[in-house]
Amino acid sequence: MSQQYDAIIIGAGLNSLACAAHLGVKGWRVAVFEQAETPGGAVKTLELTAPGFRHDWAAMNLSLFAGSAFFKAYGEDLGKYGLAFAPASHCFASVFDDGKWFGVSTGAGETRARIAAFSEADAETWDRLCGEFPGTAEIIFALLGNPMQMHVQGRLLAKTLFRKGFSWTAELVRLLLSSPRQFLTETFQSEHIRTTLAAWGMHLDFAPDMAGGAVFPYLESMANQHFGMVIGQGGADTVTRAVVTKIEADGGEIHCGKRVSKVLREGGKAIGIELDDGTQIKARKAVIANVAPSGLMDLLEGQSGDETFDGKMRGFSHAPGTMMIHLALDGLPEWSASEELKQFAYVHIAPSLDQMARTYQQAKAGLLPDEPVLVVGQPTVVDPSRAPEGKHTLWVQVRMVPGEIKADAAGEITSTDWAEVKEIYADRAIAIIERHAPGLAQKIIHRTVVSPLELQADNPNLVGGDQIAGSHHLSQNFLFRPALGHATGKTPIDGLHLTGASVWPGAGTGAGSGYMLAQKLGGK
Repeated sequence: MSQQYDAIIIGAGLNSLACAAHLGVKGWRVAVFEQAETPGGAVKTLELTAPGFRHDWAAMNLSLFAGSAFFKAYGEDLGKYGLAFAPASHCFASVFDDGKWFGVSTGAGETRARIAAFSEADAETWDRLCGEFPGTAEIIFALLGNPMQMHVQGRLLAKTLFRKGFSWTAELVRLLLSSPRQFLTETFQSEHIRTTLAAWGMHLDFAPDMAGGAVFPYLESMANQHFGMVIGQGGADTVTRAVVTKIEADGGEIHCGKRVSKVLREGGKAIGIELDDGTQIKARKAVIANVAPSGLMDLLEGQSGDETFDGKMRGFSHAPGTMMIHLALDGLPEWSASEELKQFAYVHIAPSLDQMARTYQQAKAGLLPDEPVLVVGQPTVVDPSRAPEGKHTLWVQVRMVPGEIKADAAGEITSTDWAEVKEIYADRAIAIIERHAPGLAQKIIHRTVVSPLELQADNPNLVGGDQIAGSHHLSQNFLFRPALGHATGKTPIDGLHLTGASVWPGAGTGAGSGYMLAQKLGGK
């Protein structure tokens, strides 16, 4: 290992890897240091249950990566290094306690026909939204794909006003500020349609009544209708492995199992890092930290020299946690609502807006929800290579659980130790799935449950099991992610930069913050 590089990157999440890849192309000598034994952060695939069954550790949906600016720039290279997607035309669905279901697919007229079975007026609204989406998406994706700087976003606003007019622009701003319930209730008549779309808000810390959450159900439903969904062929780690190969081909280095204990400083400038074993490694141009704000403060031994910045980093808030259940199965769930549900990449079990709101509040209060929101991923429907022939995997996110348990909302679980609770709580989740897919338990070959604290132990950015590395509520989004004046990853220390999901544009597999930082440092 060389002891000096142009840039040192702390953490090997997808943003780090995108940053390292671009800087390597620009001629920088880059080294990435990761405390886990495998690179990728939340984007990795492991045999977690039985031999031959490959499970995505946390992230499964790679649609954001496939549509990202980074992939647009380097997709051809990554394809040469093994990156391959598995497209899903049946994207997501929800099942309901009354035996009904609704799902979004890309086939001509499929989704509309399902909506019309609930409400013809909603089907006409869907037609209108689909017709308007290309023009709206152009602006929203430009917002999300550009640095959160006033002069950049100001130009986008001026361009939008000129092209679209004040009324259209004002309505877009209203969408960005609205809660999922407000937007969906104004837009659709059917509770089933509203609830199916609202479940996407829960992926990003937006319970139905949280301001600023409407855009996520809107974008996900429209993007899935127009483009479908993609997952990784063989596992989400197809992305990680391809980007790592590119980094190394361009002279970069990835060092796993190396925990960084602190950032070295000299005269107010970051000059390198120190590892747990005391090894010091120098950086000529930049130290880039893909860490949660609290983790940044640990690396700085509690202070950057700017008390205001430090206070904002310490006050950065996290979403409730997630528990993962990975199942190796003899066969797919037998969904009682419809055989068609076996075709979908995701099946949500979140039966109403009120239930989602209650679940969120219970988790925020430190309670194990009596009825958690479940995201049931069926990756082998899309990509059979992830399991032995005739077998399947199930990827279950138990969404909105507390990192620190105070009690059980159902009054059934007395322990507050996740090591003891996780298997008992997994039984509750499996029982909920079985209400809609009887006989699932008999199909399980092996299961592995990962608690919120185990997610954090593997990746410290997922504080309390928060898979989005920080709440996206309005007070902590846009110009305020992670804090006002620092949405580009700038810190008060010269040469030290913050990246990752805690920095604008936030969570997901789009690698936005890492790629934008690399463009800034490398001169585009």
